[in-house]
Amino acid sequence: MINIRKSFSTKLSVALLILAAPIFVISLGVLFKQSRRMIRNEAIGHATSVLNATMQQLNRHLMTIETATNANMWLVEQNFTPDSLLYYAYRIVSLNPHIDGCSISAQPDMFPKYGRYFSAYSVRQSADSVSTVIEEPYDYFNKVWYKKPLQLRDACWVTYYDEVDSLELTLDGMVASYSKLLYAADSTVLGVISTDLSLLQLSREMSAMKPYPHSYFMLIDENGRYFVHPDSTLLFKQTIFTGTDTRTQADQIVLGHEMTNGGKGNMIVNIDGGDCIVCYQPVRGTSWSLAIVCPDSDVMGGYHRLIIVVVLLLVLGLLVIVLLSHRAMAHTIHPLYQLLDKTQSVAAGNMDVDIPRTQRFDVIGRLQNSFAQMLESLNRHIKSVRFVSEQTRLRNEELLQATRMAQEADRQKTAFIQNVTHQIRTPLNITMGFAQVLSDAGNGNLADDDLKNITNTMNHNAALLNRMVQMLFDSSDSGLTEEANCDKTDTMPCVQVARQAVETMRQRYPDVGITIHSQLPDTFSVLTNRTYFMHALLELMYNAAKYSDGQHIELHVSADETMVNFVVQDQGNGIPEAVVEHIFKFFTKVDDLSEGLGLGLPLAKRHAQTLGGDVTFDTTYQAGCRFILTIPNTN
Repeated sequence: MINIRKSFSTKLSVALLILAAPIFVISLGVLFKQSRRMIRNEAIGHATSVLNATMQQLNRHLMTIETATNANMWLVEQNFTPDSLLYYAYRIVSLNPHIDGCSISAQPDMFPKYGRYFSAYSVRQSADSVSTVIEEPYDYFNKVWYKKPLQLRDACWVTYYDEVDSLELTLDGMVASYSKLLYAADSTVLGVISTDLSLLQLSREMSAMKPYPHSYFMLIDENGRYFVHPDSTLLFKQTIFTGTDTRTQADQIVLGHEMTNGGKGNMIVNIDGGDCIVCYQPVRGTSWSLAIVCPDSDVMGGYHRLIIVVVLLLVLGLLVIVLLSHRAMAHTIHPLYQLLDKTQSVAAGNMDVDIPRTQRFDVIGRLQNSFAQMLESLNRHIKSVRFVSEQTRLRNEELLQATRMAQEADRQKTAFIQNVTHQIRTPLNITMGFAQVLSDAGNGNLADDDLKNITNTMNHNAALLNRMVQMLFDSSDSGLTEEANCDKTDTMPCVQVARQAVETMRQRYPDVGITIHSQLPDTFSVLTNRTYFMHALLELMYNAAKYSDGQHIELHVSADETMVNFVVQDQGNGIPEAVVEHIFKFFTKVDDLSEGLGLGLPLAKRHAQTLGGDVTFDTTYQAGCRFILTIPNTN
């Protein structure tokens, strides 16, 4: 025991050393947190640098357009004629490769020869091709690029989506335009010169400068409306505030207000469920704001991978240390652990454990041998008790199962007898009543129609009695034996038998409408047992006649390579979904008040299976009920 205690002391010291691992983990966590901050700050600096470069490029484009417009504007004002307008529009676009289009539009009725509207338009179709035309007349006075400078009485930048396509020569898609008023010598407004920059081309140039794989630029106006963004569905339709939740997306709302108010800076914003570094600044000479969005997953990707590697190494190292310490301790006090595990198992009620005897003569050895002897004695007594208890349990389960089966059989017997009595009594009473009527009317007082109705009713109810008696016989052991031994040698013309079944139904239910749809020739025949087939088919048609509207019953006959299909469908209330899985069980009915013995569908299915086919219920048919009777195609 002294050695064991010393071992415990040593292992406890090792455990205390292992407890120092959290301090190392915390220190490592602080180091990684500082590294994260440094990486993020470096990413912000890199993104800001890219944003500045992009902003310089954007400013060059804008300044080029403004300079070209201002340099030619006085020439346009001095030579405000149709031919001159076409020339200067072409000149501005052709001499400046960063300009994508230019329109010079006159005030209403400025040139009567051309009517109310006159607009000279040049567009760059390729790097070396510029086309200049007189635009087809359209109401450009209400366009933002024409209307806004008139309202402001000053030059301005506007953005819009170009939808005009009168000459198939307009600049495609989103456009930023520098619009400026043209004045005559007497300071009256002659028109508007509007120089265009393709935002689509601008967006492509910006995308080429993005610092990270999934970073992107966005450009918004003073209202927060997007007109440069990788998601084209947002352009000119939504703003940075659209759909934001003030509780969960407050940072995006703050970013929107900063950008629309002309702010400059950077911030961490949750966009589409992920943190992003956003650097933003206003665009000189406009009310726009340009921002670069760098997803945190791109910025911190390498950092996260490094964390995973370090954490895995740390966890692996700790596991190795713990494992080695545990194995050393377990080896030292293995006999006590083994005895403890087995005694705990015995205390939990598991008497099947085996405590081996040992040759050790120390306290642990004697303790182990004493437990082994005690367990052997307990096992002998418990095994005898278990044997008696198990036998008693098995007998009780057998008695309980037999009692339940007897109770269920008695219940089914009583219910079936009551149902048979009720179902037979109704047609029997009808037959007896009409027989009494015929007896009392022996003097010939009954009219021929009444006599015919009485005999038809008696015949119908007699047929019902005969059908129920036949079903009772078929469900008996004798009927089952006779059916199992039946011959399947009858040559049965499928279409002819279907017509006979329909004719039988019309005789018994003259008011029921049944339609046959056949895909088979009248000569198509199979070998089967005609009697059992007719029983099965008529049962399906009886159910359709009784439980539908009686006017839309259809019998479809078709065949494939292996089976002949007889489909009976109707338009009625159908079968409740809760009882569909029980409809082919004997003595099962939709409800206790419905007609029948609960034998029709089970017997029909058994007859079909005896003939090598089956009866199935089509659950996909929703207009009523559809049953499918199949028999083997012997051709």
